[in-house]
Amino acid sequence: MLDAFGVLGLGRPDGQVYAELVTTPQSTAGELADQCGLTLRQSQDALDRLADQGMATRAPVDRDRYLAVAPDVAIGTLIGHREAQLRSARAEMHRLMDAFREASRYTDPAHSVEVLTGGEAIAQRLEHLIETSHYQVRGFDCPPYIQDPVANLPRQRVKLRSGIRFRTVFDKEAVAWPGRLEKEILVGVEDGEEARVRPALPMKMMMSDDRMAIIPISVGDAVLDAAYVIHPSALLQALDALFEAEWERAVPLQTAIGSGDGTDGPDADHLKLLGLLAAGLTDESIARSLGWSARTTQRRLQGLMRELGATTRFQAGMAARERGWL
Repeated sequence: MLDAFGVLGLGRPDGQVYAELVTTPQSTAGELADQCGLTLRQSQDALDRLADQGMATRAPVDRDRYLAVAPDVAIGTLIGHREAQLRSARAEMHRLMDAFREASRYTDPAHSVEVLTGGEAIAQRLEHLIETSHYQVRGFDCPPYIQDPVANLPRQRVKLRSGIRFRTVFDKEAVAWPGRLEKEILVGVEDGEEARVRPALPMKMMMSDDRMAIIPISVGDAVLDAAYVIHPSALLQALDALFEAEWERAVPLQTAIGSGDGTDGPDADHLKLLGLLAAGLTDESIARSLGWSARTTQRRLQGLMRELGATTRFQAGMAARERGWL
């Protein structure tokens, strides 16, 4: 335990006194000195430092006696401080590596591509990618997933509020993921994210500005616990062009804010339906993504077709484009 305290930045006398105080509450500085083999001054100084760090308090009646703060609170606080320091150090490491690769890319092309292994390492780099973006984050989103697809949503909202542009092209299977359209994708759109959908995407990818892209490594339909990190190079320029080409071909996913107010625009349900129809989702996938029953889905599809004066999905898409709904 004392070695663990040292890792957390707590010196040996302080950790020793705290551990003893946990097992012998209401101890005085003199009693702790005897139990720990310390001088009275060493014991009192340790108690003062523990009190300053919120790990010990004086007893409410006899102020010469001390109580230990619960270990889950006291040690948890130390762990939180150390984790914050490690995150800061890791961010600085990534910043220096970016500078290193930028300086090396003309003399050593091997630095243009990096391979990450392990889910934690990939999650940390994705976090770094978002945190260090200067003007935009772009991505291709498609299953399968090796981590929660909404894990970065809070961080994304902070960056959106700071003026960073987010553009994401979703595979139709990502949109059909149960509950994801309503609970995440359209929520992101309301926050300012630009979202579009394609029937299929060539890969999963996230790109920061024009300086970095992360591509999970996959074999068939399985995603391995590894990823490529692409740094400034001809390959990154090709990925940039690929994203913009897919973005132009994709159909916007919208929330119809401001519609349904007596204007000629579609209501919210019709806007969602149009985007999903244009992306090629089946009736079953539409029902799953919107949380509707099969009967409700059929009824609303038929209502949309009647409103557009269409008898086929293709005619509905053309009519919606003519009206400026897509």
